Formats: sequence, C-alpha cells, structure tokens
Amino acid sequence: MFIRYRLLVTILVLSTLTSTSVSSQCNDTNFAFKAGEVISYDAYYNWGFIWLNAGRVTFSVQKTTVNNQAAYFIKSVGATINTYDALYRVRDTFEVKTDTLYLNPFTFRQVTNEGSTKATYNYTFNRDKRTITASIKKDKEPVKNTNIPWKNCSFDVLTMVYKARNIDFSTHKTGDKIPLNMLVDGEIHAIYIRYLGKETIETRDGRKFNCLKFTPMLVKGTIFESGENMTVWVTDDKNRVPVVVEAEILIGTVKAVFTGAKNLRYPLSAEVKK
Repeated sequence: MFIRYRLLVTILVLSTLTSTSVSSQCNDTNFAFKAGEVISYDAYYNWGFIWLNAGRVTFSVQKTTVNNQAAYFIKSVGATINTYDALYRVRDTFEVKTDTLYLNPFTFRQVTNEGSTKATYNYTFNRDKRTITASIKKDKEPVKNTNIPWKNCSFDVLTMVYKARNIDFSTHKTGDKIPLNMLVDGEIHAIYIRYLGKETIETRDGRKFNCLKFTPMLVKGTIFESGENMTVWVTDDKNRVPVVVEAEILIGTVKAVFTGAKNLRYPLSAEVKK
C-alpha cells in the first residue's frame, strides 16, 4: 500500500527517457549535467482523498576515477520521513560509476531497506565480454550469482536517468512511441514511452515550469497494472529535470515532486517567472 523508494526511482527514470531508437541512446555524449549537481524530490502517496507526504529523495553527481580513468560517481538516497516510518520505513541507496563521455556503467550497487525486508544488488559491467556479472541477495534467500548478456544500449536504472537527459527532444512528434532497454532486478526489460508534447505544470509550492510530457508503458507486477498509467513532466530546457510524476498503482496513486536543485549545468530556464 505504501510508496516505495524503488518505485520513485523507476518513475524518475521513465520520466526522462526518450529517443528515436534504442540504439541512439548509446552514443549520446553528456551535455546535460556536471559534477556537483544535486536534485531533490518529495514523495507523496494518495490514500482516498488525502495526499500524504511520505519521503525525500536526492540525486547527486561527483567526480571519481575507475582504473585511472575519469568517471562519475552517481548516487541516489531515499528515506521515508519520521512521521511515516511507523507505517512503512524505507532507507534505500543506489550507486553507480560511469565514464564521463558516454555514461556507460562500470559498477552498480543497490541496497534497499523497506519495512522488514532487505535486498542488495551488485552489477559489474564487462565491456570486452559484453556481460553483466550480478550478485543479488534478497532478504533471507541465498545469494544469487549470475552472468547476464549485456544487450546493446541497456543500462541500469540510475545510469538511465542521467543518460536519457542527454537526448535531443526536438526530433520527436506528439504520439511517438520510443523503445528502450533497462536492467531491473537482474533482468533486461524492453519497454517504451509515448511522447505527448509540451505543457506547463505547477508544483505544490506554486512554482511553474514549461515541460515536455510523456506516458511510459508499464509492465504488470506487484505495484503496477500494465498499460500507460503514469504521466510525467520534465523541464523543457537543456537540463531535462523531472518536475512532476504521477502514477496509478494497484492501490492508490503516487507522485514525485521536484523541490530544488544545486549546481545545475545550465540556468533552469524552463521555470516560468512571476
């Protein structure tokens, strides 16, 4: 019933994805963000007629090195607020190291603590063999070690957030369906989003942004029904920052709302000034 941080990360991933084809995502170079960027969100859950402020999420980018090569260390941390902990406590972390040009991942780590359950995912991406070495530990289950074929233009969920922010949106028409590949829970999933054009959206604190609007195709599971039951808005500027995301789940509705950013690469020109 209660919002999960992994759901919010997935929402933010899907809200930034667009491309003329899956293959075009591979060779896009980074122009949208820089080291030092930090973006924050509030997470809400709708229960009946009440919107509950459930948690906080931050995304950050730092400089690092991998095998003496310049790299980004990208991290996302989510937690339910104190008043929500009694209902469903969440303390989750996603971390990935990528190269700085094409944002291809080197390693990915996900640690989720949700209620009484805990899971850890570790992926190592082998560029030469085109394989992903995965080590997955879920709650009381034994560790699962496996090798996954690394399909061309497939990325973990956190890398995909930043990779997709570098897509040229001017090549799309309203109604376009755009395919993509994403690694989630040790499997690569082929899904798509539908581009719905431009719209101005207002956040809960009264700020307005000129945005690009999408609906992603969702895979039926424990949270979602299948179909296009999510609507997302990202800034219509070079930053491509997700602003508001709203999704229907099996019980209720969830929403992620942008609250602020530091050290963006460009001015937030999509904001409508009063």
